[in-house]
Amino acid sequence: MQTRVLWGSGLALLIGCAISVPLSAVLADERANTVGFRRAVTLAGIREHQLALQWIADANGGKRIAGTPGYEASADYVASRAAAAGYDVSDDHFEFELSTDRTPPEFHVVSPSAVTFEAGLDYATMRYSGSGDVTAPLYAVALEVPSRPDPGPPSGCRPEDFAGFPAGAIALIQRGGPGCLFRQKYQNALAAGAAGVIIFNTGTPNRIHLSIGSLGAPQGPVPAIITSFPVGDTLRNGVLNGPTGLTVRLKADVFAERRQTRNVIAETLDGDPDHVIVVGAHLDSVENGPGMNDNGSGSAVILEIAETFAAQRREPRNKLRFIWFSAEEQGTIHLGADHYVAGLSQQEKDQIELMLNFDMLGSPNFVRFVHDGAGAPSGSRAIAKVFTDYFESQGLASAPALLDGRSDYAPFQANNMPVGGVHSGFGGLKTADQAIRFGGVAGQQYDDCYHLKCDDFANNSATGLDQLSDAAAHAILLFSKRNFRKDPLVDPPAGSTQQAGGAAPILGGDSDLE
Repeated sequence: MQTRVLWGSGLALLIGCAISVPLSAVLADERANTVGFRRAVTLAGIREHQLALQWIADANGGKRIAGTPGYEASADYVASRAAAAGYDVSDDHFEFELSTDRTPPEFHVVSPSAVTFEAGLDYATMRYSGSGDVTAPLYAVALEVPSRPDPGPPSGCRPEDFAGFPAGAIALIQRGGPGCLFRQKYQNALAAGAAGVIIFNTGTPNRIHLSIGSLGAPQGPVPAIITSFPVGDTLRNGVLNGPTGLTVRLKADVFAERRQTRNVIAETLDGDPDHVIVVGAHLDSVENGPGMNDNGSGSAVILEIAETFAAQRREPRNKLRFIWFSAEEQGTIHLGADHYVAGLSQQEKDQIELMLNFDMLGSPNFVRFVHDGAGAPSGSRAIAKVFTDYFESQGLASAPALLDGRSDYAPFQANNMPVGGVHSGFGGLKTADQAIRFGGVAGQQYDDCYHLKCDDFANNSATGLDQLSDAAAHAILLFSKRNFRKDPLVDPPAGSTQQAGGAAPILGGDSDLE
């Protein structure tokens, strides 16, 4: 008779032809064994870490961008707390190209009536924008308002869109167009003689508010900003193509240069180094604000979990490796995670059993999203099952989210490692069905301050943060003990969304390049 060993509760459960243990019983046993740990991972502890990150941002111009003193202070804080808790802490240094404002941008309507807009809320400098101070007439380029559904209007995607464009004017362009990157619109404007470029969001349901935009390297010769749809709609002054009748002033002071930054790694002294559980969250903020939800929330949660694990003197079967990644928010996303995975030997990659990612856990209009594992390496659906089963056991709904490559799990996924995690939603709009199932406001963003300067300490739901951190604590403790490769408990069939109600998985955020 063959036997099979399950490491779920720390006890060996023998399953053979004479013994049968229902999966539901095994999972219930697992939940019972994480109760004390979950209770010790407190909201107060998480908020303490977020407050420290907010203070760091306040002391550094309201930002914690990779490659700047605000990020370095954030990394120092995390590293010192993890070291004090008894972890083996190391820095993973790498270089990247940072493009950001040297001084704050300025933008306003000069005539016929003065209108001033607020940087970080109404508009932001595009990454790799040129520097300059330009006052010139504003010219609309092939706009479509109201917009078609995605992929959106082709404003500025073709050279002929600029027919009749007066050299020296500032181009007003609408975001969107199939396969049309911001850089393409910008270059077409330059070829037409534009002295500056303004790109505004499309106005379709998930593209109304201000979002980050990157022109891609190298740095351009004239200033460029991106605005929300309402600002762009105001600027066009009722015009779809041609002179808007407005004169505007656009000032940008931007640099793009190579900078050093670091991932912070803290791992348990104990645990089998041939069985590593990676727990990740990015620590850097966008250039528009302090990033207290994105991703001060995930960073604070995994730090609180790490400290609690150490304080309770837990003895893991597997080695736990907590990583706070840098440069997730810089143009090409997840640079820190890319660097980390690229630096691993094949043996080191093979030692990683799975990666759990926690990116945004405190969205004010939150949904309990679980990465559903569809299309991901074998074992990813089993990770999702742990989260969805946990939420169900607490009487809480969850919803599936696709592993669409827009966070630090992506390079692990690309290297055939099981990945999973939870998040609370970011730039998308909450549906009517989600408002019924999760509460909150339908038709409003999960986080109205996503990538904006208002993403501060107050921009977190205590309820969502508490519930999602409990789920994270449950999963991390469970996987610290389980031989996941030998027995992942269950790997649901392909195509399963793991979610009550049958809703389709949602995609992540928009690309900041298009």
